[in-house]
Amino acid sequence: MLKNQNFLQIKIYKMKFMPNKYNKSFSEAINEALEFSMKKDKNLICYGLGATDPKNIFGTTKNLEKKFGKKRVFDVPCSENALTGVSIGAAMAGIKSVVTHQRLDFFLLAMDQLVNSAAKWYFMFGGKVSIPITIRLIIGKGWGQGPTHSQNLQAWFAHIPGLKVVMPTFPQDARDLLIDSINDPNPVIFLESRWLHSQRDKVSKKINKKVIGKSKIVKPGKHITIVAMSYLVIEALKASKYLKTVQNIDCEIIDIRTIKPLDYKTIYKSVKKTKSLLVLDTGNKICSVASEIVSTIIMNKKIKLKKRPEIISMPDIPEPTSYALTKNFFIDYKKITIKVLKMFNKKDKKSLNNFFKKDKLHHDQPHQKYFGPF
Repeated sequence: MLKNQNFLQIKIYKMKFMPNKYNKSFSEAINEALEFSMKKDKNLICYGLGATDPKNIFGTTKNLEKKFGKKRVFDVPCSENALTGVSIGAAMAGIKSVVTHQRLDFFLLAMDQLVNSAAKWYFMFGGKVSIPITIRLIIGKGWGQGPTHSQNLQAWFAHIPGLKVVMPTFPQDARDLLIDSINDPNPVIFLESRWLHSQRDKVSKKINKKVIGKSKIVKPGKHITIVAMSYLVIEALKASKYLKTVQNIDCEIIDIRTIKPLDYKTIYKSVKKTKSLLVLDTGNKICSVASEIVSTIIMNKKIKLKKRPEIISMPDIPEPTSYALTKNFFIDYKKITIKVLKMFNKKDKKSLNNFFKKDKLHHDQPHQKYFGPF
């Protein structure tokens, strides 16, 4: 059984990441969303650090300058506060913007513009002035990214009234959620894990509308609900193969997709069924999205849990830079598997070790086609 399971995992791994297997990569889906939106709205501009350089922000802005011209697609100087302020002023003049920062960490220089201007002006002007800007921020671990290039601060943004926060995992959702974000009359923070840009999957021609605020069950199950975000959805899916095939633990996996507003309806329904909950968070645990979800579930008197809900989040320390120090730092399918086994009081070291042996990737390498550093 274990042998078959390992084969199954490898097969699924290739299906997710092998080029030419599926229609679009995550990056290509972002690019499609931008092109679609710019064709639809001539008052939409797209700019940011690296928007027109040879790598086109992981390929997401490829050919846009050629198609729409330098007045609508352009690179900018390294002044995050200023370029965010430009988008707010443009919004008040009727021009929508998609502003991209190649690191969430760099965008922190513009928090005043975001929190005290963009997020509040619709309220302060009695709903008469909208700020339709979409701010794309690249997040997550990578080869030696270190403390100032790898932060996952979605909980920061979710705390601010007036902001929506989006974190897609799959190409289809990346495209549809970005189009939805651009159409939103107020500011949206769009968070992209650098580990997802090369992931490939089917993307339908039909664009799903009004998807912000809706989570998705990516794997039905009956024994435990795993709520995950961004790249951790992929890790949860990997863990679920071992848990189901070897341990007969059937996981239901929810990709929340939107951090704010959170889709509690889907989470409630799932947890009522499984009566067990594990939440995976790419951020730190203190005041996290995961702790918010767990506390809300616990306070809901209609939900009766069989087990204490658990959280797997990043350690409450800055991310190290060196290969050696990050070896056991990140969350992966191994940690998820071990946590679920503990929740169900199961031990099977032999099969677990055999399962992990099949993974020959480096801990900071999401798949075989990834060569970093970004």
